Amino acid sequence: MAEESFQERTEKATPRRRQKAREEGKVAKSMDLNSAIVVCLGIATLYLIGPYLSRQLQQLMSYTMSNALLIATADPTFMKVFGDNMLSFFVLLGPVFAVMVAIGAGVNIAQVGFRITPKAIQPKLDKLDVFKGLKRLFSLRSLVSLVRDTLKLLVIGLVAYLAIAAEFEGFFALPDMSTIQLATTMAKMALIIALKIGAAIFLIAILDYAYQRYEFDKSIRMSKQEIKDEFKDTEGSPQNKARVRQIQREMSRRRMMTDVPTADVVLTNPTELAVALKYEPENMSAPFVVAKGERLIAQKIKEIAIEHDIPVIEDKPLARALFRMCDVGQAVPHNLYRAVAEVLAYVYRLRGKVVG
Repeated sequence: MAEESFQERTEKATPRRRQKAREEGKVAKSMDLNSAIVVCLGIATLYLIGPYLSRQLQQLMSYTMSNALLIATADPTFMKVFGDNMLSFFVLLGPVFAVMVAIGAGVNIAQVGFRITPKAIQPKLDKLDVFKGLKRLFSLRSLVSLVRDTLKLLVIGLVAYLAIAAEFEGFFALPDMSTIQLATTMAKMALIIALKIGAAIFLIAILDYAYQRYEFDKSIRMSKQEIKDEFKDTEGSPQNKARVRQIQREMSRRRMMTDVPTADVVLTNPTELAVALKYEPENMSAPFVVAKGERLIAQKIKEIAIEHDIPVIEDKPLARALFRMCDVGQAVPHNLYRAVAEVLAYVYRLRGKVVG
């Protein structure tokens, strides 16, 4: 068993293992992908409703400035106007915040699906272990994460620099512009720079998501022994399965034995095989097998037949053919119709003589 516990985990995780990991809150998830999509779609949202926000803010500022004297007389501390303006500001930005929250929730659900996992939020005392925390801090995984995050920052910084540098010549024309032209140009520059940075973040996020999927699949791999143990837990041990099959055979045999008294004839080998046949011309298109068996079961079928005055006829070739070709409840095949019909005709004549 010690050797089995140190087996390498080289096998893909089973669906049950994945489900168990999901219940514990372990899923393949990229936080960078969440941030990238929120940033990109947030910028797009601001671009779409930016003109509306600009007009509303302009109206708010115009009202405040044009009524400054009345506001100062009524409220020297400006606390009321400050509170009213802040409330209006947040009402205006409310749709943007709502869109951001919806986008963040949607991205999370798209990555891992919607499922409440109580185990993931249960407090774990081992997380308070200082030594384990230091071990995780200075582990190879932490070093890889540090290098990866540093590279991300370098790439994003480089893209931001190139994006700003591409718009640098436009800055020299800003002093000659009117206030409206200045605001429009600055907003356009900011949008272009933000979109370029967002595209870089999104590309990095896709790569990070692929890496997280790879790391997750690797972390839940199983050894061959674990797969065997899981199979035993779900399907049962071979001994239990054999016991279930044995019980099922015994139950089927009991039902079969209760049907023997309804048979018209029992064909034998004579000692090794026994096949009980039944035929009702009004309800059946062909005779069918109600019971069959070999050795001890064959002997039991014959005993029941004798007890119920059912003819027991020895016909080695026909008994072997029926035993081999027919299951219990199955009709006699076409190529055996004639032989079985001769036997049944003999049984009917025999019963006629007995009755008569």
